[in-house]
Amino acid sequence: MGVVLPWTLERSVVIRAEEVADPSLGTDPSGRPLAEHIKYGLIVVDKQAGPTSHEIVAWVKRLLELDRAGHGGTLDPKVTGVLPIGLQESTKVVQALLVSGKEYVCVMRTHADVEESRVLEALGLFEGEIYQRPPVRSSVRRRLRTRVIYRIDYHEGDGRNWLFRVACQSGTYIRKLCYDVGEVLGCGAHMHELRRSRSGPFTEADLVSMYDLSEALDLLREEGDEAMLRRVIRPLEDALGLLPKIWVRDSAVDALCNGAALAMPGVLRLSKGIERGSMVAVLTQRGEAVALMEAEASTEEITGAEKGIAARPLRVILRRGTYPRMW
Repeated sequence: MGVVLPWTLERSVVIRAEEVADPSLGTDPSGRPLAEHIKYGLIVVDKQAGPTSHEIVAWVKRLLELDRAGHGGTLDPKVTGVLPIGLQESTKVVQALLVSGKEYVCVMRTHADVEESRVLEALGLFEGEIYQRPPVRSSVRRRLRTRVIYRIDYHEGDGRNWLFRVACQSGTYIRKLCYDVGEVLGCGAHMHELRRSRSGPFTEADLVSMYDLSEALDLLREEGDEAMLRRVIRPLEDALGLLPKIWVRDSAVDALCNGAALAMPGVLRLSKGIERGSMVAVLTQRGEAVALMEAEASTEEITGAEKGIAARPLRVILRRGTYPRMW
């Protein structure tokens, strides 16, 4: 279908201006003190079948003794796989995962024996933009909406059970996809097994288990060794990996932390491919996430402009006062 997968986009960087960063300001995301590392951290949990996504989040909060955490997309109790969980301040970037796409491995079971060629043909009909109404058991309103299925890769089948991988826009219901494929085939079908293999920039290679988290906490409390916990919990900036980015001057950071719009003179570097209305991640020169913003201009417009607004805030991430006030 020629649809580009969000995680295959290459975003080169355009330099708009040069500035020497003040080494006394800010902290590299991987070098934050442990308390800050947790506060601005996230865990990519390998969810097992049984518990709900909310139960996994509750266990993480209890283990880490936190008052706030949130997941990046619900998985049904029987569904397994990639479940990113934002801790404390990291809950602010969970919405970035919702624009980055997801990938699933699915076993669909048809209600009668079907020839492989017919299944392949039916699956092909659902690549691209589709209409979908969420199933009865869903966490959103059951109104008709459009979603994009980037690609369906068929693997194998035995006449009744069919294994395939689906790359799709966030908010696509694979259970409903299987039902609709069954309707096209005329015999009916349902989702038999499902595993999420990707959520935004995170894949199965990034997964940790709840046992890993528990062991890391035991090492910290019993031996004072924080190395494993730092591996289990990763900087929230990792969740922004697929978003276009804008790097700003040190002098602009605190104003942005106070909710100001980003003016053109504050921009140092930016990703190619930014479009008006798109979500962008705004970073310091040290790579710290300052805010999620909506672009008011394209890459080309920002690069050539001397004045005006480059982006407006959607969600401020960095704490006020982290950088001195220079405005």
